[in-house]
Amino acid sequence: METERIILRLWKESDAEALFKYASEPEIGIRAGWPPHKSVEDSLEVIRNFFSNDRTWAIVLKETGEIIGCIGYMIKGESNIEMNEGEAEAGYWVAKPYWNKGICSEALNLIIDYCFNEKGFRTLWCDYFIDNPASRRVMEKCGFQDTGKTQYCNFLYGGDKRPIRVMRLDKKPNIR
Repeated sequence: METERIILRLWKESDAEALFKYASEPEIGIRAGWPPHKSVEDSLEVIRNFFSNDRTWAIVLKETGEIIGCIGYMIKGESNIEMNEGEAEAGYWVAKPYWNKGICSEALNLIIDYCFNEKGFRTLWCDYFIDNPASRRVMEKCGFQDTGKTQYCNFLYGGDKRPIRVMRLDKKPNIR
């Protein structure tokens, strides 16, 4: 999957150093709900245990070939959001030097298209820490609507103390 600026590709173990470069930045992990990586070995373990699947992609900047983030989706039973069969939760992060450049919106739109048109999902969910309004704006730009539901999530780093807001996007009948 790609746009003019980015490529989404599956993670490889050889990406551990590239992941560590940005995943060690404290502000990234805290906003996304995971602890900052402390070593390249931490990043390798994350790739092995969480990113080595067919639902999690590295966000690669076409111009340089650099990995600048991550995006993927979770299915029923993997998410902190209650969902039905035929639904998924999307999640993403992008490195701080690439904030406010539209990269997350591009990547999320690719995932929306893939989930609705290739995987056949009817509904996509997202959530964000309420103290991270930039993530909310990405979701809104991509068509997600606020459900009005605020909750806490013990699965997310800091999620037991910081509330998250749940967003929803339903597939429109006129989408391919």
